[in-house]
Amino acid sequence: MKSGDKRSGRLAWIWVALVWLAIWQGAYLLVGQDLLLASPWQVLRRLSIQSVRPSFWLTVLYSFLRIQAGFLLGLACGTLLAVLTVRLPWARRFFHPAISAIRSTPVASFIILALVWMSHNRVVVFIVFLMVLPIVWRNVAEGIETTDPLLLQMGQVFHLSRLQVVRAIYVPSVAPFFVTAATTSLGLGWKAGIAAEVLSRPPLSLGGQLYDAKIYLETADLLAFTAVVIVISLALEHLLMALFRQAGRLFQRRGITGRKAGPAA
Repeated sequence: MKSGDKRSGRLAWIWVALVWLAIWQGAYLLVGQDLLLASPWQVLRRLSIQSVRPSFWLTVLYSFLRIQAGFLLGLACGTLLAVLTVRLPWARRFFHPAISAIRSTPVASFIILALVWMSHNRVVVFIVFLMVLPIVWRNVAEGIETTDPLLLQMGQVFHLSRLQVVRAIYVPSVAPFFVTAATTSLGLGWKAGIAAEVLSRPPLSLGGQLYDAKIYLETADLLAFTAVVIVISLALEHLLMALFRQAGRLFQRRGITGRKAGPAA
């Protein structure tokens, strides 16, 4: 993409943001009650006040660690489970009912059950893990199953090792499915994690701050912490995509053998 196109794209997003802020301000003036809807300026002022407090950054950090721990755990276990269920039909038959139940059960039910089973901090990690696992499992398993059989036959013809087949054939085939699963489950994991924090109320949590703002009718604080959650989730999604792009470039440079490509002697 040319620099001019990038600049025009950024300007377009700025104009879109300004339009939505104008709509928000118009809705605030129309409602006319701070208790029901705070203005953009009130929310920005509350964010500026909160941002100078060390407790605010500790709250953000602890929520980030809990939710990302569940996300990474779900990502790893979902990938391993996909490989297992594709290679072993009995494993697919065994795990499929459980994963279907996880996907169908409301997240609030899992949160309430988890509050009986474990500590408040672990509830958030567990809930995010449960939300991420089925998405990753389904997408990665589909990527493995749709790998071109002709490429696998070609690997046999050229006597590629199992590791080379994985690197040269399976990884490129599964990568788009894995990226989609990771980016989708990241946003869902943050939604589920914040919901778990609202109900479980662990110390130093964004969900707990949202609950307190609702109890004390602090609408500006409620919208301010909601904005923080949205910004963190979007920033992590962009960071994740950048990491995937960098990993893809590195993988292409190393090629099939895993050695860094260089000039021929």
